[in-house]
Amino acid sequence: MSLTDYYDEAEVDPIDLVESIASHNAWDFDRVAHDQIAMAVEGQWRTYSITLAWSAFDQTLRLICTFEMEPPEERMAALYEMLNEVNDQCWAGGFSWWGEQKLMVYRYGLVLAGDQVASPEQIDTMISSAIQSSERFYPAFQLATWGNRPARDAIQIAIAGAYGTA
Repeated sequence: MSLTDYYDEAEVDPIDLVESIASHNAWDFDRVAHDQIAMAVEGQWRTYSITLAWSAFDQTLRLICTFEMEPPEERMAALYEMLNEVNDQCWAGGFSWWGEQKLMVYRYGLVLAGDQVASPEQIDTMISSAIQSSERFYPAFQLATWGNRPARDAIQIAIAGAYGTA
C-alpha cells in the first residue's frame, strides 16, 4: 500500500508526504509551517539539513539541502571553480555557496504544474538524490579548498567509482 492510498488524490499535500517519509526513515524533522518541513539526515561525511517547501503559487516543491563548510578565504576562487566542475556532473539539481551562512547548498525544484501530484517515490528520490550528491561531492569540495588540489584533480575523487570490498 502506498502513502497516497491514505489521502484523497485531489487533497494530497506534498509536505504531508514528506512528513510520512521522514517518519518512516526515523529522521528528525520539524513541520515549520503547513507548507514547509525541515529535517536532519545523517550522512557518512556530514549531517545534512534538508528543507522542503511547497509553493502553491507556482506549483513547485522546492528542496534545499545544506551542510556547513568553512573554506579558507584565499581558496574561494578554487571553491567557485569546483562548483562549476561539480554542477557539470549534476543532472538534477545543483550546488551553490552561501558565503554569509558558510553553507554549501544543493537545490532542486519539482514543478507540478497543471495540478499534478507528487508521488512518494518522486519525493523520496528528490531527498535521496540530494544526499547522494552531497555525499559524492563533499570530498571533492574538501580537496579543492583544504587540500589545495586543482578542481580538475579534486573532481576525480567524485567521478571515480569504488570497486571491490574492503
